[in-house]
Amino acid sequence: MQHDLRAMMSRALLASASVLAITTPASAQTSAPPPAAAPQAAEQEAMSQSSVADIVVTAQFRAQRLQDTPISITAVGAAELEAKSQTNLAQMADAAPNVSLKPQGASFGPSITASIRGIGQNDFNPAYEPGVGIYIDDVYYPQLTGAVFELLDLDRVEILRGPQGTLAGRNAEGGAIKLYSKRPSGDGGGFVEVNYGIRNRIGIRAAADFGITDTLAVRISGVAKQQEGFVDRIDYGCANPGSGIPSTRPAGDCTISKLGGVGYQAIRAILAWEPTDKLDVTLIGDYTRDEHTIAGEVLLDTAAINSPNTNPAPGIPYDNRFICGRYCNYIGTGQPAGVWTPPIPVDPFGAAGTPLAATQGTDRSLYKGWGVSGQINYALSDAFKLTSITGYRSFDTQFDSDDDLSPANTNFGRNSLENWSFSQEVRLNMDLSDSLNGTVGGYYFKQKSTYDSFQDIRYVAVYPLQFRQPDPTKAEAKAAFAHLSWKPIDRLTLSGGLRYTAETKDQTYFRLNYDGSVNRFLDPVGVAYGIGYSGADTLDYNGNGNTTETVTALSGLTAHYSAKRWDYRVAADYRLTDSLMVYGSVSTGFKGGGSNPRPFNTQQVIAFRPEKLTAYEIGFKSDFFNRRVRLNASAFINDYVDIQIPVLTCPGAPCAARLNAGDARVKGFEAELSAYPIDGLAIDASISYLDFKYIASSLDPAATSPTVPGGTNPGGVSPSDPPASPPWKFSVGAQYKIDLDKAGSLTPRFDVTYEDKKYGGPSVVNGERILNFVPAYTLANARITWQNADEDLDVSFEVTNLFDKYYLLSVLDLRGAGGGVRKGRPGNPREWAVTVKKKF
Repeated sequence: MQHDLRAMMSRALLASASVLAITTPASAQTSAPPPAAAPQAAEQEAMSQSSVADIVVTAQFRAQRLQDTPISITAVGAAELEAKSQTNLAQMADAAPNVSLKPQGASFGPSITASIRGIGQNDFNPAYEPGVGIYIDDVYYPQLTGAVFELLDLDRVEILRGPQGTLAGRNAEGGAIKLYSKRPSGDGGGFVEVNYGIRNRIGIRAAADFGITDTLAVRISGVAKQQEGFVDRIDYGCANPGSGIPSTRPAGDCTISKLGGVGYQAIRAILAWEPTDKLDVTLIGDYTRDEHTIAGEVLLDTAAINSPNTNPAPGIPYDNRFICGRYCNYIGTGQPAGVWTPPIPVDPFGAAGTPLAATQGTDRSLYKGWGVSGQINYALSDAFKLTSITGYRSFDTQFDSDDDLSPANTNFGRNSLENWSFSQEVRLNMDLSDSLNGTVGGYYFKQKSTYDSFQDIRYVAVYPLQFRQPDPTKAEAKAAFAHLSWKPIDRLTLSGGLRYTAETKDQTYFRLNYDGSVNRFLDPVGVAYGIGYSGADTLDYNGNGNTTETVTALSGLTAHYSAKRWDYRVAADYRLTDSLMVYGSVSTGFKGGGSNPRPFNTQQVIAFRPEKLTAYEIGFKSDFFNRRVRLNASAFINDYVDIQIPVLTCPGAPCAARLNAGDARVKGFEAELSAYPIDGLAIDASISYLDFKYIASSLDPAATSPTVPGGTNPGGVSPSDPPASPPWKFSVGAQYKIDLDKAGSLTPRFDVTYEDKKYGGPSVVNGERILNFVPAYTLANARITWQNADEDLDVSFEVTNLFDKYYLLSVLDLRGAGGGVRKGRPGNPREWAVTVKKKF
């Protein structure tokens, strides 16, 4: 199938080139030269530290100043990312208002949670839609797995808040995050950067720009970094002699490994060809390998497990004795077999071909991904400009998960996820007059994911869940869109967009024994389950369009989902003065539906509908005091319908399903400030607030009280439940450039970020419903940079988490599902590094 997609991509590129070859060329809107007053983001490094620089964005299909775009956008250039010690996408999002990108715990592998204004996704399973669109050079990245991207040789990052379906290639309900690489210039420039830091942190970044001919240039960039982890994985029997649990380590050497390490390598090559001033072609290829110890997690609390299948050793229950400390755990990464079943087979990875014992797991995570894309910009005339964007991406990842964080044999999983995706977008930009312009286009997307895992879940009292689930999921989407902008009078601009989307998804279930035969615990013949839903969206379980048919077998069953949607956006902006613009907009978006990807029996195959959003936004963008101060702010109300929520309990056994809870009203605001009060002093700040309230009358009883074995009730959703995003968030930073004349300059910088407590879902302990929260935290970073007089050599010393704050990034509670564990992923402690960067 990958061969077919590569061939498809090649045909699409050739087709695009053929279409363009018979027409008159010109440059596309995304690469059109911006006005002289709006330098590219990369040029900010050379600007005086006395005024706010303009960043050019392409949120509305054409190059515009950020201050002229009627959308709430955080746009950050390369110089600011470097000054704030932000090297990956999650760190950059920490300072963006109403944006949350957090790396997940070990159970979900190398993935992130992503939300904008409280809309997003926290589960990496490919059967779910992300909710936030992530783009690399205008090519959509379809999964949360592998999305903690290094900010490698970027020109800028744009974060667009609110639905972007009419303004981006793929439907994006919550918003979009767009990364743009530095384009080749052919000037022979580049840089080399090396750093060293705590826990043997070693890193190198480099980029080089080559002019091959007058019309052909290439830029190659790469990054390699490694660092030991900060969460000790300790052998329990070694550290607790006499506990009854045998030691596997020599006395005095109880630490097995350091979890939460870094081992990242990536390379990117960009080829730019501009044979005339009317045609440019860009080809991009990249490769990433990310291998490191799994995320470091800590055990926070336990509950009794009522199952005879679980025991770390005879007479030793699973309880709080396995709580290790702030930065350690007793994870075993394996599960010895009982007398009733063979052990999980182990296929080694990252061990240079050395086989592992049948009862042994690993504590490593491996991600390998690559992508190629091509963009052709061509003009039909001075008024009509055509853009074709073709992309193909592929990745595979492997990771183990031992959720109890102890030598107890409660559950263990060996996970593998493969994905490829192909996308093709064609846009026609039209400058019809000085006051009227528009864009029409089409978009095609296709992907296939296979999530294959071996699971051994022993905390269920009635039977052990031991199975393999090599489940493939195929998805396809087609869309057509149009956008129009009109200036009826000099200072007023009216704009609107329309999008039609048709999408399908096929998810096939397999519940097998380890030898490949059908697992009859999970697939008992003759047990029926509920039907899907019908109407504007459909879901049926045999692909024949009959949503009322009774089906009795799980393995080999395909759940077919399809939907057709219209989305729109209307906006108006008015420039009150040359330095103040006000705007308002209404827009819609949706996140696709589907079927529970983790059923343990036929009754748990539960359909969920798409969720929908209507967003109302007002805001202003302003520059004051001769562009020494910039203040942008917006306020919004979101009508949120058929919200998809996670539940950990379903009929018959634990699960991890999605249900449509009901509706909610989400209100909030965000503001961003940049200021240069005196020459050399730069201050930036942001603040955001989010108020999320369920509409009690809309809540579905199935989502407010999902039934579990024994009649207990972990709750699901309650009308008073808070949002899964922090209500308050702010950041403030300042730097001052001290001129040392011929000795160069010295720039100290200090940053503070605050994130409010975040809701992590409900659980049930001893029959009582409890709420899980990730506690609020405040972090401070400091950096001092010396730059030589020629401004081509930098030496920096940085300290992140300056006051060594202990905080959690995520919390997972499986006590209500019977798993007995509540665990969290701590953030990095205080770290220091020295960086030397040479530009040429």
